[in-house]
Amino acid sequence: MSTRTSSGGEDPIIESRDQLISVFAKGEKPRERWRIGTEHEKFVYALDDRHAPSYDEPRGIRALLDGLTRFGWEPVIEGGNVIALSGKDGTISLEPAGQLELSGAPLENLHETCAETGRHLEQVKAVGDELGLGFLGLGMWPDKTREELPIMPKGRYGIMLRHMPRVGSLGLDMMLRTCTIQTNLDYASEADMAQKFRVSLALQPIATALFANSAFTEGKPNGYLSYRSHIWSDTDPARTGMLPFVFEDGFGYERYADYALDVPMYFVYRDGTYIDAAGQSFRDFLEGRLPALPGEKPTLSDWNDHLSTAFPEVRLKSFLEMRGADGGPWGRICALPALWVGLLYDQGALDAAWDLVKDWSMEERQALRDSVPKLGLKAPVPGGRTLSDIAPDVLRIAESGLASRARLNSGGDNETGYLNALREIVARGKTPAEMCLERFHGEWGGDISRIYAEKSF
Repeated sequence: MSTRTSSGGEDPIIESRDQLISVFAKGEKPRERWRIGTEHEKFVYALDDRHAPSYDEPRGIRALLDGLTRFGWEPVIEGGNVIALSGKDGTISLEPAGQLELSGAPLENLHETCAETGRHLEQVKAVGDELGLGFLGLGMWPDKTREELPIMPKGRYGIMLRHMPRVGSLGLDMMLRTCTIQTNLDYASEADMAQKFRVSLALQPIATALFANSAFTEGKPNGYLSYRSHIWSDTDPARTGMLPFVFEDGFGYERYADYALDVPMYFVYRDGTYIDAAGQSFRDFLEGRLPALPGEKPTLSDWNDHLSTAFPEVRLKSFLEMRGADGGPWGRICALPALWVGLLYDQGALDAAWDLVKDWSMEERQALRDSVPKLGLKAPVPGGRTLSDIAPDVLRIAESGLASRARLNSGGDNETGYLNALREIVARGKTPAEMCLERFHGEWGGDISRIYAEKSF
């Protein structure tokens, strides 16, 4: 989740609807300035007994953050606590139960993305080895109850933890027990944004299937391949989902702004403090009638904060965020941006991907989203096929897009090799979760602790 790293500089009060929309319009960039942002989360655990370390315990999360400063990371302080680090590779932040996230810098190509990821993992492993900490690449804690997990000292999380049980039964699991990989990409214009939004939203279930990696809850199979994806279906219906309006004629910045205005608020940030505004209306805030801050109107920072509290499958800020994948190992961290860059950053590939999904009805798109957490690649798609049937086509389109970009590394290789992890999954026709389930029922003998040896970084 987003971390404020600075509150300085001009922060104008919102006086018109155009200011809301300008956040999206200012994200427009010519093709030569398009960048790739990759975010990935991992679970932190103590090597001796596999407990999730608290913030303040010796060799805990604060010690991990402090240790990382040797690599040039600068602490971000909230309430006297280090709650994030900023540096040339982006931001390292904490999820609510201590999951560690790198929100990478905007980079020109996938070679840079993978180098960034490699640096990050080398750094956290170096500090982790000294502290006796390990890092697990899954979409959900395989063995922890909510009660066993610590809470990080970050103001917005306290508000969200109180509010989540009011609006869904699984929101606390989303916050405390899940990890994801995410890709952030640019657009050239409102029309380009709309086409990319539609393609990535329609194909988000294939990313969920290919990265499905959360089949266990509290030590036992949970009946899903991506339980993390299922969790979003009962987190908060006002801020999640497939956004049918994206596929309607005329969709653009204004329509997304209307959607975001109808998402209930969580908080307002003032003078280093998060003020609880959970369930209140940003529309009321625009009129100076917010109960949490009567008489006060929002700033552009308030609007940007609010945009970060909507959780649809694809999210618009000043860029597009693809949010459908479970956490996983190093090779798949690089594969997710490869998939979406290949599909969205070459016009021929983008058009081909749209041709693949443009005739699907909203009901069919929703049915696919609903079935993929349990069925993975076996989920049915329109036309009597399954995701397994169209996955090779999707990867071929992505490969063509990456080849067309012709971004070469020092060895002369283009970016298509980063799809190899996904090619392997498609070739065997089994998700990562299914492979884990086979081991659990086979060589692991039902012992979930064996997953730590196989899925740690």
